[in-house]
Amino acid sequence: MAEDYVKLVWKASERGGPGLATRDIAATLKVSASTVSGNLRKLDRDGLIEHTPYYGVVLTPLGQQVAVAMVRRHRLIETFLVQRLGYSWDEVHTEAESLEHAVSETFLDRVDADLGHPTHDPHGDPIPRADGSVPDSPGTLLARVEPGACGTVDRVSDDDPSLLRYFDELGVGLGTHLRVEQVRDYAGVIAVSRRGPSGEESLVDLPAAAASAIWLAPDAD
Repeated sequence: MAEDYVKLVWKASERGGPGLATRDIAATLKVSASTVSGNLRKLDRDGLIEHTPYYGVVLTPLGQQVAVAMVRRHRLIETFLVQRLGYSWDEVHTEAESLEHAVSETFLDRVDADLGHPTHDPHGDPIPRADGSVPDSPGTLLARVEPGACGTVDRVSDDDPSLLRYFDELGVGLGTHLRVEQVRDYAGVIAVSRRGPSGEESLVDLPAAAASAIWLAPDAD
């Protein structure tokens, strides 16, 4: 339980968000706000978080250590499921949520070695190393990219499997080259040009949710 909370807080900060509010944690973990509040008080007493009502939850150094270890477990397991067991990228998140609490450190180390010590998972998320350091991710969240900017998709959020399946339908995944054409707030879409395998370009309307789900690594030029 404690690991789930600190992992959630770490992921929010990793993606550039502020400290999480109680309601956000409750919505993600599908529990009541009162349950979250009680658990946060315990985590605060245990030295894993600092919780200031109305200002959100942030991790202590100890909480950071625990969170990074859990994120490493989760992302290594996702990578193993895709590369060795043939799962698709939209299937692995829930499976990894269950397995990450069950596997031993020995098993995890062997998975890491078997996969060749991968640096990023199937969604492009960086996999923390055994020493707690985290590989760089050069991408910028689509919401912060100005129209006219070009880049390659180097990371996609795994929070919503249905959104991942929709990106598959649109032909947008890791390595896809996009140019942001227009943000149509009135229509709830982001218009982009997608470059195909042969260099041809096609216009694609991404849903507004893509703004907080896709990272672009900018072109060198």
